[in-house]
Amino acid sequence: MKITVFGLGYVGSVVSACMAQDGHDVTGIDYDVSKVNAINSSCSPIVEPQLEEAISKAVGAGRLRAQANAETIGDCSFVSVGTPSNQNGSFGASQILRVAGQIGQLLAKTENFHVVNIRSTVLPGTVEGQIIPLLESSSGKKLGKDFGVCVNPEFMRETTAVYDYYHPPITVIGSTDERSGALVASLYDRIEAPVERCSIRTAEMMKYACNAFHAVKITFANEIGNFCKAMGIDSHEVMEVFCKDTKLNLSPYYLKPGFAFGGSCLPKDVRALLYESKLRDVESPLLNSLLISNRLQVERAVDQVRRTGKKRIGVLGLSFKAGTDDLRESPIVNLVENLIGKGYSISIYDQEVSLAKLHGANKRYIEHTIPHISCLLKETIDDVVDNSEVLVVAKKNKAFETQVTGLNHGSVVIDLVRIFSDRSKQGANYEGICW
Repeated sequence: MKITVFGLGYVGSVVSACMAQDGHDVTGIDYDVSKVNAINSSCSPIVEPQLEEAISKAVGAGRLRAQANAETIGDCSFVSVGTPSNQNGSFGASQILRVAGQIGQLLAKTENFHVVNIRSTVLPGTVEGQIIPLLESSSGKKLGKDFGVCVNPEFMRETTAVYDYYHPPITVIGSTDERSGALVASLYDRIEAPVERCSIRTAEMMKYACNAFHAVKITFANEIGNFCKAMGIDSHEVMEVFCKDTKLNLSPYYLKPGFAFGGSCLPKDVRALLYESKLRDVESPLLNSLLISNRLQVERAVDQVRRTGKKRIGVLGLSFKAGTDDLRESPIVNLVENLIGKGYSISIYDQEVSLAKLHGANKRYIEHTIPHISCLLKETIDDVVDNSEVLVVAKKNKAFETQVTGLNHGSVVIDLVRIFSDRSKQGANYEGICW
């Protein structure tokens, strides 16, 4: 294909060289004449291993060239300009909007269907709210009819960018239409990596989610390292063993948005770690934020109930997770206590907890620590559902899913656990806590 790459920095220069290396005809565009001259002289405009060799081969084969201004745009435009922060920390969209305007002017001159592929990191809503309207207004053409737009975030690290281009963990393509998404996907046919097709906004969000998580991991490792040093422990040995757990630590487990954490381990162990850190004058702001954020998630659920304007609340689930009767530091107990304190009428169904109330390890806890809550437990799901204006789904349970599927007697469903894998089962009054 004929590809135009706007922006020849760390991302654009690598994309240009690799696309040309794969046999495409590539024109790189950058207002910085030094970058243009470097590429046309078979040199790399940045310091990056393997890149100059790739550029040299592509330029020598006549498949790569660079210009200060675009004259045509071919089949697909790659937008890889910077999106640096503004002085106040906000997202800087000026460069990408400037390029979108230029592409729109070039679109006005072509009769062919063209795909604009956004590689730059942009906040969710930028493409639909700013870039597409600008493309349409500057070209006089219509999305879907004359052109399509994709968001295709990059996952390349500096110093290993060429290798990473050909060995990405995934290839993410958000598209406005199937035709555009298929065209961009075809550009990666030679790359062995799973292709994830998704919505434009999901693709926009992916890079932010990844980078935020990377920042969390680095900060987490540093704070654990600081604590280890204060305790005379080799932090690298700790993290080396830590990373060998691919069942819980380095895995999808725990990475599903939902309600607050609880149980017999997480809250108490975080508190113990923080207390010992203070004793040893070790500042741990990330770890310190965990319990604060957890409390705010409970408050978010309380606020969702408050906003319904209804007073009779049914809670499906009470223990801290499905399949257990363990009520120790259950965030659901905390939620119920908050609602009771605000004057709501509460009814609860939890089969495991009801059994434990009769005979179980938690019988004494239920009778002596939370009698004000245990008396609210009902014998059947129907006892709760039939007498509630709001249903709070607090545990994964097939019976709960069946009971609230397409609920049509007017009750609001507030879901804390993503009980529906099939969105079509959600009723009109359904609301997730963070989806």
